[in-house]
Amino acid sequence: MPALVSSTPATTHPAHPAALWFTSLVCAMTVLDANVVGIVLPALSRALARSATELEWMVSAYALCFAALLLPAGRLADCLGRRRVLLAGLAGFGAASLVCGLAPNAPALIAARALQGAGAALMLAPALALVGHQAPQEPARSQAWAFWGTVMGLTMVAAPLLGGAVAQWLGWRWAFFLNLPLCAGLALGVRRCVAESREPDAGPLDRPGVLLFIAAMFGLTWALIQGASHGWTSPQVLLRLGAGLALMALFIAVERRRAHPLLDVGLFRAPALLGAVLAMFAYAATAQVMTALLPLFLQSARGHGALAAGVAMLPFSLAMLVFPRVARALHQRPGLSNLQLLVLGLAAVALGNAVLAWAAPGRSGGLLGLGMALLGAGGGLMNGETQRAIMGQLPPQRAGMASGISTTARFSGVLLGFSALGSQSHALGFGAAFGLAAVAAAAAALLVPALYRAGSPRP
Repeated sequence: MPALVSSTPATTHPAHPAALWFTSLVCAMTVLDANVVGIVLPALSRALARSATELEWMVSAYALCFAALLLPAGRLADCLGRRRVLLAGLAGFGAASLVCGLAPNAPALIAARALQGAGAALMLAPALALVGHQAPQEPARSQAWAFWGTVMGLTMVAAPLLGGAVAQWLGWRWAFFLNLPLCAGLALGVRRCVAESREPDAGPLDRPGVLLFIAAMFGLTWALIQGASHGWTSPQVLLRLGAGLALMALFIAVERRRAHPLLDVGLFRAPALLGAVLAMFAYAATAQVMTALLPLFLQSARGHGALAAGVAMLPFSLAMLVFPRVARALHQRPGLSNLQLLVLGLAAVALGNAVLAWAAPGRSGGLLGLGMALLGAGGGLMNGETQRAIMGQLPPQRAGMASGISTTARFSGVLLGFSALGSQSHALGFGAAFGLAAVAAAAAALLVPALYRAGSPRP
């Protein structure tokens, strides 16, 4: 990969050739950890969880803190420095992982998982901002996001296999201990190779906005997590959902009056940004979510073990690895736009889910492999393209805010997708869940270009 150019408003200087590697690997580490921990959950439950509630909180504590802090972490990176916040996130994530691995009981693990989620948010948002900041213009931008997508695809290949190996041979504690050398190596690489950047004239941190956004996302995320298990019409779910929506409305009202807001809500008057966010949300809810849903399907419906499920997912994982490079090659064709690649990816995701819905009731493994390959191909096309689409709508000095928007849309899509598709699989079977994902992806393939046509994308 050739060295990309990193620029700030004050100076222009070449980036270190390895900077893109390290910032991409930081993003990949959050995906790797989530997948490995997901696969060792049954063993973890047998060792520590005394009830279903404790097991639920081992997952939810991480998700709540991660979702609530993604946007604030991006803005904090713009204000204080993206490399500085990224290094703080790596230190916090590594320390929390050590405590997770040493946890003697469920309450200690739940507290450590909450800290781990906060550290992951402080890693991911500034890392994405640094990827985008190193390549603010074409063609370097397409090359950077294609490279990032390839790294993420490679992680999706490795994560199920590594998680299965850890679950089978090492034990659940090593799902957390493995993070320690990774965090140390990444921190060293970031310190040596990644230049600092921040938004000029960022102003003070919007503390009221941060507190309101965290509270709103906490309520909304908690409702989404518990909706599948407690019922979407249960009083506790409706109460949290209502509180989250009310706090989000108050957050938007406050942000409109702030000189230096956490989130410039006026940006969403641009239909192209709405289209890019919708594409990210739909990709996450119908394709990326399958990194969690497919192992459940293969183990519970097809009877695979953890390691065998990881091997069976290879058609999906390998396509996720290869197709970011295909997207980069397609970019070099004249007249093919980012929007067309988004629509092509959504269409492939819809088709792949439709094939899986047809194959799920017990048809041949070859048909399942075809469905997973189509799904992975669409996801691979979109993984970097969705990120590029959102980051391209905001100027480079607001890279942290852009990464906060994109990561919040991505994680919210995964969370809502897993809740909705998981509920569907419990009620009507996995075939119905894949069918719902196919319909959602097809609907997004129609809505995204309509929004883009309503307003020109930012150059």
